[in-house]
Amino acid sequence: MAKTFDAAAVQRLIQSGDARAAILQLDALLLDTEPTSESLYLLAVSCRYAGNLPRALETVEKLQTLAPKFGRGFQEAGHIHLASQNQEQALASFRRAVALNDSLLASWQAIIKLCSRPEHSQLRKQALIQSEKLSALPAALLSVRNATAEANLRKAEDICRHFLKQNPTHVEAMRLLADLGVRSEVLDDAEFLLESALEFEPDNRFARYDYMNVLYRRQKYAQALNEAKRLLALEPDNAQYQTGYANQCVAVGNFDEALGIYDAVLARFPETAPLHLLRGHALKTIGRSDEAIDAYRRTYTTDPRCGDAYWSLANLKTFRFEDNEVQAMRDQESSGELTTEDQVHFCFALGKHYEDANDYATSFDYYNRGNELRRKQLGFSAELLSSRLALQRDVMSSELFTRYAGSGCQDTDPIFIVGLPRAGSTLLEQILASHSLVDGTQELPNIGALAFQLDGRRAITDQPRYPHCLQDIDPEELRKYGEQFLVDTRIHRRGAPFFIDKMPNNFRHIGLIQLILPNAKIIDARREPLACCFSGFKQLFSSGQEFTYGLEQIGQYYNDYLDLMDHWDTVLPGKVLRVQHEDVVDDLDGQVRRLLDYCELPFEQACIDFHTTERSVRTPSSEQVRQPIFTTSLEAHKPYEPWLGPLQQILEQRAT
Repeated sequence: MAKTFDAAAVQRLIQSGDARAAILQLDALLLDTEPTSESLYLLAVSCRYAGNLPRALETVEKLQTLAPKFGRGFQEAGHIHLASQNQEQALASFRRAVALNDSLLASWQAIIKLCSRPEHSQLRKQALIQSEKLSALPAALLSVRNATAEANLRKAEDICRHFLKQNPTHVEAMRLLADLGVRSEVLDDAEFLLESALEFEPDNRFARYDYMNVLYRRQKYAQALNEAKRLLALEPDNAQYQTGYANQCVAVGNFDEALGIYDAVLARFPETAPLHLLRGHALKTIGRSDEAIDAYRRTYTTDPRCGDAYWSLANLKTFRFEDNEVQAMRDQESSGELTTEDQVHFCFALGKHYEDANDYATSFDYYNRGNELRRKQLGFSAELLSSRLALQRDVMSSELFTRYAGSGCQDTDPIFIVGLPRAGSTLLEQILASHSLVDGTQELPNIGALAFQLDGRRAITDQPRYPHCLQDIDPEELRKYGEQFLVDTRIHRRGAPFFIDKMPNNFRHIGLIQLILPNAKIIDARREPLACCFSGFKQLFSSGQEFTYGLEQIGQYYNDYLDLMDHWDTVLPGKVLRVQHEDVVDDLDGQVRRLLDYCELPFEQACIDFHTTERSVRTPSSEQVRQPIFTTSLEAHKPYEPWLGPLQQILEQRAT
């Protein structure tokens, strides 16, 4: 029988001074089990305490190979180098440790001692500040920070909740628990915690900054902007607050103001890679592509490991990498020194490069590798989502809509474009938003957020309350929900009588839309299945769309989508206008007139000349919709067909 690893018992031996006994126990364990980062770390510590520095160094090198992002491993390397009188390597190890985990107090304290030369003055100052900050924390919260840095979120949450039970008004603990909520995408909890923290300490700028960012993540842009203004009023010269305010300006469409702030901050801090990246995103969104390219290149020049800079270049779709950029990407991706997030970005960027170079085997290999990495990061369950979509078909019946006929908010303002991502929805939005009576907004989260609200707080194993709760809802509530949608989305509008919400996932909630906004228009953007699914597979989304990171997953999702859309056609006949992307490419004039007729809008030539319309576009198709219609994308999946068997098989299951 394999031995079990009792880390606490080994730690007790080390703390009692019996390092040799700890070594014996760990050696016996490693004879029967695969090494882990924790077992190798404790072995390295034990060897150092026992005075066996060569073995300690050998062990920590194995640890760094096994877990290159394990901060405590580099901290231990620093201690070993110190014990070996190698101060230069010790300092390098401690710096690497805090870069991976900025909560390692022992590393910061060691850096202070090692930074005596004038050229290290800035680093020493930083270490002093960080050391003082960490030393002031209760031991439990320091443990929370360390567990969080090592991605042990369950441990971090358990410690933090236990601490808060004993200290229910401790604002820093609330901030840490809110951060765990953000990392786990439980954003409503994070928002509540930070609201509570600010009730206890209204002047806590750290909590307010976190609160602003959570509101932004929840796409509550008007509230986030207000919080950014409050922070900036307190410290007008604070670069962090200036950047936060600029980010909120971007979110609400004030690009000129945002870019002015980015430029001003970069004039003070020109080597700030994340800021160059943000500036690039803003420039891309408003169509200033050449400037965006310069900003992205400045990003990777400042930080060569920033995979997002390279992916952002690739995601322009029209950009082509130079040879030196390709080599830099390959070197970084294979270095073993990247965060998973950066590696994912490099994989997708390389996939796009080799696609453009017609090397489809290499391209697919990188796309597939990026998808596998992303899939491991996510807790997506195709089966769970399928069951939730099936509930819509079971509950949302013709009888239900007949019962609530005449309910809801009667306004005609919204036009919803739904479907799968990469199905041509951005093109349809650009066509309609070119009309003088229509505002293009973005992919708005409000309908999905309402569905989440109706579902209520529950364990994942509990039976869903949504959409069952709609069977006996008060009609007055439906009207209020519709009116609230119009209020909450007004910040994205520019004064036209109609506006577009192109969140593709809203197809899941067409029944809800019908109940709260019965006069809204709904357009289903559809594309040839294989082309649509594979286009999603090779697209790295900034957030959401978890179903796209596996061929089988996206195939199942597409089939579920078709089943649900068939249901809506049955229970809401004539409600949804279906627009096939290939038809738009073949007959732009005819399909534009069909769209406008459905939306009850007069014909305008600007809708045909959509590519000349100047507006912000946030989706991956931003550059494509600024060009005339082209047909090359229709066959883009064809060269990859040798690798698409699993996807084809799933799609064919429904077809038969």
